[in-house]
Amino acid sequence: MDTNGKKPQRFSVSHHDEAAFAGGLRAYAKYRDLGIAAATGGAAVAHVIKLIPPVTDEVRQRHLHRTDFQMVYVLKGWFKADFEGEGTHTMQVGSCWLQPPGIVHTVLDYSDDCELLEIVMPAEFETATV
Repeated sequence: MDTNGKKPQRFSVSHHDEAAFAGGLRAYAKYRDLGIAAATGGAAVAHVIKLIPPVTDEVRQRHLHRTDFQMVYVLKGWFKADFEGEGTHTMQVGSCWLQPPGIVHTVLDYSDDCELLEIVMPAEFETATV
């Protein structure tokens, strides 16, 4: 622990590697871990997500994430979701959004080439369907 009672962070670098994409939190996506969870002792996780078409009923399940922080940035394609109390939004390349802890949301659709950067705190978090 450091003087603030937190686990120390270490330097980390991750270079693009198409072969690094693997399964993860969602069955309809492939993830490329960027090494942030290991470098922060689990304080945060960052990954690139490639969403796999087609959008199915599994994808469209209303859910929430029990997090402290969750930010998503569209790298490629587009992504459409409904956020409780905020309405439906279509995010495109360059769009960025913050999902407050516990916000209920539904993925409605995404492009066949959709890629997202997601940063979440802490690295381990729960997802619950509602």
